[in-house]
Amino acid sequence: MSPVLDLTGSKQIEFVTLVAGGQNFCIEITQIREIRRWSPVTLLPHSPKHILGVINLRGAVIPIIDLAAKLGFSAIAPTQRHVIIITAIEDRIVGLLVESVSEILGIESGVVRETPSGTEDLTTRSIQGIIPVGDDMTKIIDLEALLRDGEQAAA
Repeated sequence: MSPVLDLTGSKQIEFVTLVAGGQNFCIEITQIREIRRWSPVTLLPHSPKHILGVINLRGAVIPIIDLAAKLGFSAIAPTQRHVIIITAIEDRIVGLLVESVSEILGIESGVVRETPSGTEDLTTRSIQGIIPVGDDMTKIIDLEALLRDGEQAAA
């Protein structure tokens, strides 16, 4: 099991910020293998709507997930302007289709706010915390929870 993001103390954490479903999100930089342009996928029959298909990445077959659709937003209609973020959780490698990648955000862990409690659904379980950035809020994606929920839904 991968370690949960430690939000206590004042440790410096780096995130890659991205846009999916018109919303600002970020992923801890240590979970990202590479960022690449959109390329067509091989479709898989009977797969959930958020799974676009698979790509061949240097001999490895990598599933590509539409992050916006997975989080309950409108699906992304992929174009050459979109980006695939190749992520690694434990021994699992998954690609996430996003609208864009913005910047690397370095913050002190004490800046991260807890996700407000309320209804428990896939989206709220997949948000590990919130970072206030100016007038906006950037949500931290918990990749382990996001992918685990997908496995439970498929079972």
